[in-house]
Parts: sequence; C-alpha cells; structure tokens
Amino acid sequence: MTNHSDYFKHPKTKAHRIYEALRAFYLDRRPGKEVAQEFGFSYGTFRNLCSEFSQDPEGYFFDDMPPVETHPPADSLKARILDLRVTHQAVISQIERMLDEEGLKATQSYIARVIREAGLPRFPPGKQKLKTKVLTAAVADVRKLDLSPCSFPTPFGALFLFAVDLAQMDMDALVEFFPGSKQLPAGPMIRSLLALKLWGIGRPSNVMPEYLDQGLALFAGLNVIPKKSSLSEYTGRCDPKLTQASTHGWFDAASGLGAPLEGGESFDLDFHTIPYHGDQAFLEKHYVSKRSRRQLGVLTFLARDANARIFSYADTTVHKINHSRAIQDFIDDWKVRTGNVPKELVFDSGVTTQAQLSRLNEQGVKFITLRKRYVGLVKKTRAVAEDKWTSVKLHNIGRKYRNPEVLDQRVTMRDYKGEIRQIAVQGLGHDRIIFLITNQMDTAASTIIDRYARRMIIENVISDAIDFFHMDALSATVPMKVHVDVQLTIIASLLYRLLGLRVGERWETAETRSIYNELIPKQSRITITE
Repeated sequence: MTNHSDYFKHPKTKAHRIYEALRAFYLDRRPGKEVAQEFGFSYGTFRNLCSEFSQDPEGYFFDDMPPVETHPPADSLKARILDLRVTHQAVISQIERMLDEEGLKATQSYIARVIREAGLPRFPPGKQKLKTKVLTAAVADVRKLDLSPCSFPTPFGALFLFAVDLAQMDMDALVEFFPGSKQLPAGPMIRSLLALKLWGIGRPSNVMPEYLDQGLALFAGLNVIPKKSSLSEYTGRCDPKLTQASTHGWFDAASGLGAPLEGGESFDLDFHTIPYHGDQAFLEKHYVSKRSRRQLGVLTFLARDANARIFSYADTTVHKINHSRAIQDFIDDWKVRTGNVPKELVFDSGVTTQAQLSRLNEQGVKFITLRKRYVGLVKKTRAVAEDKWTSVKLHNIGRKYRNPEVLDQRVTMRDYKGEIRQIAVQGLGHDRIIFLITNQMDTAASTIIDRYARRMIIENVISDAIDFFHMDALSATVPMKVHVDVQLTIIASLLYRLLGLRVGERWETAETRSIYNELIPKQSRITITE
C-alpha cells in the first residue's frame, strides 16, 4: 500500500503532469526552467500554464483543467474513414489529411487496412490526383426545415431550455411586425440573433464556424442558420420604433410566466457608451468608463429593476442635448406600461439636472443621487462642528468600513423647488466626503446609504452584459443601428433570469455568466420523434 511513489514522480497523463509541475513550481519553489524540463514542457508552454493557473487557481483543478488529448473510439474512427472513402471518393493520403483537419489521427497503413477489411475496391492509378468533392452550403429557408424523426449531437442543445419560455411567450407574435420574408420570416431571424446573445457569441461573423450545426438551426426554426451577411443586414432594417414597442410585449409575456417585473419598487439608472472605432462625423463623443476616456459612440440609457435584478428599459436615442430628459422618458414609458410611475429611482449625479430632480419630486417619484462635490460645498461642510456629525451602522455592505459618520441636513439648491435632504458621509475608507441628496425626508440615513451602495452593483451588471452578451459587438453594419442589439441583450438577460427562477435557490439571483458556466451543458443530443 505504500510503494507508489513512482506514480507521483513520473505522471503519465497530461492533466497529472500539469498538476505535478505547478505543484513543484509553487509549493517546492523550484526554478521554472528546471520544472519544465523535468515534466516535458517547453519553458514558454510552462509559463503559459502558470499564467492560466494564476488567473483562476480556485477553479483550475480539476473541473477546468486544460483539455487532455483524447482519441475517438475505434469504431467511430473507422466509420469516418469509410465515410470519407465512399462519400468523397478520397484516396488514402487525402483521408489522412482530412482526418488531421478534424483533429483525428490515423496512419496511412491503418487507413489502408480499414478500407481493405471493409472490402472496398482499390482506386486505379492516377486517382491520387483526383480532387475531393466540394460541398455546397445550403441556403437558410424556413420552408426547407425537415422535422423527420432523427437524432444528432450538438453543443447548442441547452438553447432549448430557453425555447420553453419563448414558446409560452408566443415569440413569433411578439415580432410579427419586424421585417421578414417567406424564406426568412421575422421569428427565425430574431431567434438566430438571440441565439448568439444567449450563447455569448459576439458578432454574426463568429457564428460561421457553427453554420452547419443542426441544433443551432433547429432552435432558430430553419434548415441552417442564416449567414453573417444576412444577420448583419437584418438589424439595420429594423425601425427603432418597432423595438421599443415590442419591448412592452416581451415584458408582459414574461410577467405571465412568473417573472417579478411589474413591481416597479426601485430602479437603478445609468448610461453606457457603445464605442465606435470608425470615422463617422454624425456620432458624438461620450465618456467610456471601461477605457477612461471620451470617444465616438452611441449613448445608451439603461434602467435595471433592483428587486427583479433585470434590465427593464433601454433607450438608444439619447444625445448630449437631451440626455437629462432620459429619466423622464423612462418614467413616461413605465407609466404607459403599468399605469403608475416608478416608486424609487437611484442614479449618478451626471444623469440629470436639479430642475429635473424638482420635477421628479412633483410627480411623487422618490430618488437618491449624488451631489456634485464643488470646492465651496466641501469647505462649508468641513467647517461644521464635530458634534453635529453622528455615527451610523451599515448592514448591507460587505466592506470593512461599516460605521461612517454622517451630517444629515435639509438644504436648498438653485434650481430645485423647496428643501431637499443632503446627507454628507465620511469614513468610508477615503478622505473625500460623499454628498447624497434625496427627497426621502423620513427614511433613516443608514438605509439611504445602504441603498445607494447597492446601486453601484449596476456597473458590475452592465459590465457582465457587455462581456457576456457582447453589447459592444454590434450586429449592424451601420453604427447607428444599435437598437436591435441592445433589445436582444435585454431579452437574453430576461430569459436567463427566468431560467434562474425556474431552477430556484441561489440561481434566482445569480449573474448570467455563473448560470451559463455552471448550469448550461456544452454537449447534448437532440432527438426528434413523431
């Protein structure tokens, strides 16, 4: 039971070699070149393994190990060799090359033996120069969809977890006013684009490697997925008015499936700039937080339901001249959808103006926002006696500084009618004083601070949407046509939230990437029956 040291000294599998090499480097502190040489890696390869491990050491072993070289079963390899011989009329050298392109390995002698044992005739001399048969890709056409009984493997089978909700929503009715044809109706086109969002595939050009996948085409309701040119041109044909009107239909249908979308208790608001890297004179420059600079782009206004944890609204028609009206446009849209104004809005100081804050107060909308920290305001606040400041305890913030000091006052502002509540906060881990302003006069200061702190999460959520749903990787060939991409991002986020609610427990509040990584199978088999 104790004589197994060679198993650890001389690992045989690739996964085991990587583990022992990393262990020797990090735990035993041995030089990288020495470790790489001992375990059979080049020094550059070993440095790459160390870099991958450093990015996510918790999830690296053993579920997320680099793929270990595997070999297909002998029967499937033989079947593929015979298929290439019969279907493509390929000779032995051509079969070897085609298998190599597919990631399969077989020597020419093995290929010859398989062909000989199958009883297939030899090709006459000169056949070696015959070119392989060229396959012509099918054209996407809903009329050519074949639902005959069959079974096939696909990496996209989990899309049908979302198809359940799309069917109950009657998706084709929701998009019936979108452009389409008898060959490519609106429903299959929107499902094709939506599939890219749900699977985290960026641009339509990235779908080309999966063009012949039957599972992806079946989800769209087509014989094959449309090509990248069709998908890119389609988004440019859609009128922004259609997408805005259809959003109401999507959320009404989702509410019928149990999604808590109509509460309207509290919303987090923010802007996001979709950058454009070309040279378009009609585009304005906006601040891009990810790059910490201003550049050409399309400004998008987003509203996220803080309780439902889902994007409820998006406006892609915002410009510098009217960006302060974005809040009012959202309120008007929400009132049309539900008959009521939102109860609470939480946003950054640059979202709107003092005059708009006054209008929100008149409409009975509660708000929390930051006040711009100008020099005179800071000096005046620091001059207040220390005994005027009080200590509060924060409950919903997972951070070190949970007992800041606050100065709670009622003040006036030039363009705001009446008094407004100003809460100055210090002791949150930096020297600067934070100024919160709100029209909630009786709510505890700690509750106001807690709520605004949770609003900061929207920046992480937007970042998740940008990275996973590729919000910045536009489908449209025209940079101004971003409305379809943004709406599909919202719909994909909605479908992931419905899936999380259906699974239950911690998945009800999990972020999209977590659901995709841990719940979505990457290989499956689809069986079509009568």
